[in-house]
Amino acid sequence: MCREVRAFFVFGQRPAALHSVSVERETVEVTCELVAALIGQQFPQWSAQVVERVTPGGWDNHTFRLGDSLLVRLPSAQRYVAQVQKEHRWLPVLAKELPLPIPVPLALGQPGLGYEWPWSVYRWLQGEPATSTNVASMDELAIDLASFLRALQRIDATDGPPPGEHNFFRGGSLATYDQQTRAAVAALEGELDSAALLRIWESALDATCSGLISFMHGDIAASNLLVHGGRLAAVIDFGSMGVGDVACDLTIAWTFFTGSARQSFLSGVTTDESTWRRAQGWALWKALILLAWRHGPQEAVADARRVLGEVLAG
Repeated sequence: MCREVRAFFVFGQRPAALHSVSVERETVEVTCELVAALIGQQFPQWSAQVVERVTPGGWDNHTFRLGDSLLVRLPSAQRYVAQVQKEHRWLPVLAKELPLPIPVPLALGQPGLGYEWPWSVYRWLQGEPATSTNVASMDELAIDLASFLRALQRIDATDGPPPGEHNFFRGGSLATYDQQTRAAVAALEGELDSAALLRIWESALDATCSGLISFMHGDIAASNLLVHGGRLAAVIDFGSMGVGDVACDLTIAWTFFTGSARQSFLSGVTTDESTWRRAQGWALWKALILLAWRHGPQEAVADARRVLGEVLAG
């Protein structure tokens, strides 16, 4: 049986435009019927469970609910395949040390029945993506998230995956996206204060990373924070995880938090000024790419202008 179900969460919606100026996406046709057949072939203990497509299901993966307690994710393109083995290797390690639930793989599926890449089965995590309406206290959420990130940063990062193509260089140097960012600023000439945007970007590039190199999530966004009962209940979508500069995990200060919540988050993560300047650069880059090429979910593109205003305001 195959049905469509609205997600209680969204595995990070990360448009291809955030990875490169090109928006070509190598899609594969994945249906509920195919997932059910793969489960039946490789994991017969779950073959009686109903398969339901999760919508929206994210960009990097096709996402399906399996019964009441399981989740299936299948990479949507070759460039996301490296995330599968990475998550199976590291998420169980991280989960033991973190104060909130995260996805932990239960089974590793193999290519088959026309689907050409490895895939994963996870336990379903209850909750809804964080919004301004389902969070009881933004300050409390900011404090809880800061505590989660501090715990993530304390985990022994020996042999952890450094920034690279597997996570689109999150945690690496902002210079990777220098050309792309300047192209986006040029494309928005006349719409925004280009000189001010470039000053912020160049300040971020000049802010040397000489501090904490640790595990980082790589895509801390409201859509990857699950809320239950008004509180932060879980953090999901570790596809961009790696070991590197934690600044990329702080962009939520501008993309979601405002006012006192932003200050609570800032105080909670206790980073230095140069880290915040690099974090501001990451936030600037993400918003510029969305706005300049209008790719990705419509609501995300619309919100990019607001985020740029927050960044410009400091």
